[in-house]
This record gives sequence, structure tokens and C-alpha cells, in this order.
Amino acid sequence: MTTSSNPPIDFTHWLLRLVAYIIDSIILGIVIFIIVLPFHGGFVTIGVVWIVLALLYFTLLDVYWGATIGKKLLGLSVQMENGGKVSITESFIRNISKFFILLPILDWLIAMVTSGNDRRQKFTDRIAKTTVVQTKKLVESATPSAPA
Repeated sequence: MTTSSNPPIDFTHWLLRLVAYIIDSIILGIVIFIIVLPFHGGFVTIGVVWIVLALLYFTLLDVYWGATIGKKLLGLSVQMENGGKVSITESFIRNISKFFILLPILDWLIAMVTSGNDRRQKFTDRIAKTTVVQTKKLVESATPSAPA
């Protein structure tokens, strides 16, 4: 009998990452609106500003803060597979899919349908040898503890 080296998908983890990404996208959207509005920028201008700011935001915050604002709010952190700090190169690789709004979905879907030892990794995390871990619990267990 063979055993599978492909652990089950942790959907709670992926939901937290999705909510963090939405929070980060809203933050980026507000910043882009503030930057582009005075210049009456069009769709192309907004797109170019999005690409530049998204890559800077996600890459630099992962490196210098260990997480984006969205991830921090949800108790998540980015680290190397071995637990070390992420460098600028690994952070750039893991965040390259975020320059276009639909690519993170493709990145996540590829990770879901392919095998891997760490099912918390999106496809570009696997390439960069990074992972996202939970650093704090948002909600305590709903199961009451036994009286002392």
C-alpha cells in the first residue's frame, strides 16, 4: 500500500490569504486613486501604476515587515520553507503573479491541482521556496474547555 505525499488542502488558510489579498488590493486601489486622480490618468496609466506599486508593495513588505498589511491583520507571515527571512529575490519571484489581478487566481489554482509537500504554497511560492504561515490565531476554538 502506498501513502500519498500530498497532504490535504487547508481551505481556511487559503480563505485567510484571499481575504488578505482583497485587503491589500483595496489599500493599493486607494493609493493608486490618490496618485492618478490629480493627473486625470486613463486606464493605461492606472494599469502601469498598479503594476509598479503592486510589485513594490508586496515585495518590499514581505522582505522588511514579513507580511503585507492584509496578512498582518489576519495573523499571517511570509517566510522561507526553512523558516528563514525572505530576501528581495524570493519575494519578487513569489509576488510576480500579482502584477495582473487575475494571475494570483491562476497561481493559486495551479497550486491546488498539483502535488506538493506544503499545501499552503501557491505555485510561485514553490518556485521561490517560500511559504505563508499563521503567526496568531484570529479566533479561539469554539469548543468550551472543561471546568477546572
